[in-house]
Amino acid sequence: MNFQPRMENRIEGFSVMGGLRRRYWNGITADLWDVECASYAGGHYTARDPRLFILLDQRGRGRSNVKLSPKSSGTPQDGHSPISYIPADMDLWVDFADVQYVRHLDIHFDADVLVQRLSEEIDPKKLQNPQLLFFDQQVMTLAELIATELASSAPLNDLYGDSLALALLIDVLKLEKTSPRRRSTLAGWQLRRATDFISENCTRNIRLQELAELTRMSQSHFSHSFKASTGLAPHEWQMRTRLEKAKELLSLDTQPLTEIAAETGFSDQAHFTKVFRKHLGTTPARWRKARQS
Repeated sequence: MNFQPRMENRIEGFSVMGGLRRRYWNGITADLWDVECASYAGGHYTARDPRLFILLDQRGRGRSNVKLSPKSSGTPQDGHSPISYIPADMDLWVDFADVQYVRHLDIHFDADVLVQRLSEEIDPKKLQNPQLLFFDQQVMTLAELIATELASSAPLNDLYGDSLALALLIDVLKLEKTSPRRRSTLAGWQLRRATDFISENCTRNIRLQELAELTRMSQSHFSHSFKASTGLAPHEWQMRTRLEKAKELLSLDTQPLTEIAAETGFSDQAHFTKVFRKHLGTTPARWRKARQS
């Protein structure tokens, strides 16, 4: 599902030219606006998601103000301060006086999706601190490329626009790569409780939530700590346990492979054979035969 910006506004004096040009990417929505302005035009905007406002072009002798409080004077905007970052749930007032036309790019994004995509621990302050009226040549270059893509009647592959928008957000928010944290291991009782539970239930689908609740941890913390303790992710440990159980049954040479597959939680013999070969380098039948020899 496309990310839909959630914004409320009260505006006057604006007339949109040519309609809105909008593109959706992964957790990002980009809007390109060409707007005619009355002698005075302005508005109040509040959005539930963070966004970027980038002024690409402006015609007229006047200037524009961007401010976070209706009582503040704002800062006159000129050709060297076209970029503003506005955090979620922050009110913004924009005033245009004696400006006939503006073209601007709006980038709205889902902060949770951004964090997941980057797989980094982003400092929340970077998302909460507004940045009004600044200039950055690299950001402007990216913004112009995004605007060209939005205006195109034959846009390129979505990966192109998505990559540009993601690079722009990383640049504006200064999202530096963090040093990986060393994860703590599980306590002895937590490891025993988790591995015993997996052994007892290895033939069914074990939810990560079950293991986290057993060890009184969050799912993310448990998953990282389990791997730090065992060298394997929980699902990998479960698969190893199932295969050990299968090897025990194969050693007895009393059951057909179809029954062993069902008893160890595989959907059928073909699935059992495929997984067994992947992890052990041979089929169950050959493993059993070599064991007998």
